[in-house]
This record gives sequence, structure tokens and C-alpha cells, in this order.
Amino acid sequence: MSDLLYIVDQPALADFCTRLRGAAWLALDTEFIREQTFYPQLCLVQVATPDQVACIDPLTLPSLDPLLELLYDPAIVKVLHAAHQDLEIFFHLRGAAPAPVFDTQLAALVLGCGSQIGYAALVQQLLGVELDKAHTRADWRRRPLAPEWLAYAADDVRYLRDLYPRQLAALRERGWLELLAEDFQALCHPDRYRLQPRNAWRRVREHNRFGGLQRAVLRALAAWREEQASAQDRPRRWILGDAVLLELCRRLPKTLDELQRVRGLPVTTWRQHGEALLAQIAAARAEPPESWPARSHRPRLSPEQSAWVDELLELIAHRANECGIPPREIADRGDVEKLLASEDSPLRHGWRAAVVGRELQARLISGADA
Repeated sequence: MSDLLYIVDQPALADFCTRLRGAAWLALDTEFIREQTFYPQLCLVQVATPDQVACIDPLTLPSLDPLLELLYDPAIVKVLHAAHQDLEIFFHLRGAAPAPVFDTQLAALVLGCGSQIGYAALVQQLLGVELDKAHTRADWRRRPLAPEWLAYAADDVRYLRDLYPRQLAALRERGWLELLAEDFQALCHPDRYRLQPRNAWRRVREHNRFGGLQRAVLRALAAWREEQASAQDRPRRWILGDAVLLELCRRLPKTLDELQRVRGLPVTTWRQHGEALLAQIAAARAEPPESWPARSHRPRLSPEQSAWVDELLELIAHRANECGIPPREIADRGDVEKLLASEDSPLRHGWRAAVVGRELQARLISGADA
């Protein structure tokens, strides 16, 4: 713990960030709470360099500007594990995600360490260190933070800084560092974090059970819920649960009386938002059928095409075995069918394209020319 700084005042933050200017990389993690809000509430930021670990307390600091200037320096690589949620926090603070980044979870997958492996499991596997998991569900809004909580948070970057050089060396040895460049860049793309209400229906489980008008109503209601939840900074389920959302799409009420009979709809929601919900349903009803979200129907493959897909899946399994990567993490049958149909597919992008996707495309071209 001798190398741990707990930064709670502005001069200490400014001094720490000044000392880190010019660093080639730093390890980064956050602690946040999201159970009762739409947006994550940032409670702690952990930063580590080869010789220093700092826990920076945004709840006691008047400004994070010195830290943000450091994190948004394009000359510094930010090393994170399972980076999406941490990057989302900074996107909402600045309207952009810090870049460039290196995600140790993604690197672990490509290096054959496991699919979506957790940080503690990766530390155990590569460093032989067993991390304390006692404070996984801690309420990071509480102050003062107990010393054991700070130690737990610091460990999230203390060992991250040890994982990074190992993974970097392994990737360079295999000539795979550039293989992940597109995927790391994609982690920073604003579309991953920007609010997109019109696409919110895709996150509703069982949305694929609907077609036609009901799908259009689901799109309208899910977009309304997304806008309400973000405006009020409340969880989506507090505005309208998925089960109620789906029931509204099944029953398509036209009046407040019909709406009141929808199973699971809270009385308070009926009173406060009944007219708005009916308006969304009516607007979706008025849309022309050609504008309704279409259910994706892939054409039935010919026997020859099915044989092609089987052959390509065998090649994927072979390459996956060579790399120590689960085949399902590279592609499934649908991804291969998209490639065969000249549609966009994960196999056309990033490390998947480098490992096997380009080889598959070459086979398809040579087969078509034969």
C-alpha cells in the first residue's frame, strides 16, 4: 500500500496529473453506482503507472479537469479491462470516450486465455495472484471510504499494470498487435455510447416474437421509455418494465379504460403517462407498413450454399483451435451466412477478419470463379 495515493483535494490531483504527463500508458478503472439511475454515478477513479497507484475521489473534488486532460491525451494509451462501462462514464462527462485504449479482456480472448474472462480470473491465471472479492457489491457513494475498500479498488489497476506489458509482449511476439487495432478503436466510437432511442426496442428481450404493427409499437414505446428514463435519470424499468412493454404491444389499447386493464401497468404510470402511452401507440398505428421495423428473414440456402457454410465453419473451428479461441467467439452460422450473402458480418472486421475472415472471403471468391 506504500505506493497508493488517495486524492481528495485539487492541488494533489493537479500535482499527480502533472507528474503523469508524457507517460506512454496508464492503467484505468472506475467504481460507480447505477442501480437507481439511468446514467452511471462515478464514485472513484483508479489510475496506475509502473511506480504509482492513485484512487481519485470525484465526490470530494471540485473538478476532474486535470485528470480528464490526462485521459484525453491521444499520446497516452489507456489500459482497461472490459472497457465499455468505464468508457461510457467518460463519454457522458465529455461527449467522447478517451482514446486510444487497450482492453485486456479482449487481448486475453485473442491470446487464448478465455472468453469474456473476468479481471480476477485473468490475474489469477497470468500472475498467480488471488484477489479479494469481498467488496464487489460495495456502495461506493459512502464516505469516508474504508482502507480495505481503497485497497480493493487499487488492486483493480495495481495488477492491470502488470497484465498489460505481458499481453503486449505476447501480441507482438505473434505479430498480432495490429490485429486488435480496429477493435480497440471501435471501443471508443461515439455510437457505442450515444443515446439512440429509435434503436432501444432491440434491447427488449423477446422483441423477435413480434412482427408488423406490434414491432412498430414496440419501437415507439421503447423510444419513449428511453427518453423518459434519460431525462429523469431513472432506470428504464422504473419508467416501464419490459413485461409491461410487451403486453402493451400485444393488446394495443386505444383508450385509457383499455390501458388500465393492461396486466402489470402500475396505477401511477397509468395516471401520469396514460395519454402519452396511448399517443405513442396511435402514432405507431399511423405509420405506413413499409416503415415498420422488419423481422430479419434470411433466405433458405440451397444445398450447395449449406455445404459452403459447413465447410467455412469447419475452417473457423480449425483456426480457432490453432489460436486457442472458442469457435463461437469468432463466428456463428448466421455470421457465415451473412458473409456468403455479401452482407456485413463480424468476420469482415477487426481481429476476426485477420484470424480467418479474409481467408474465408478469399475462398468464397475462388469458389465463385471456379
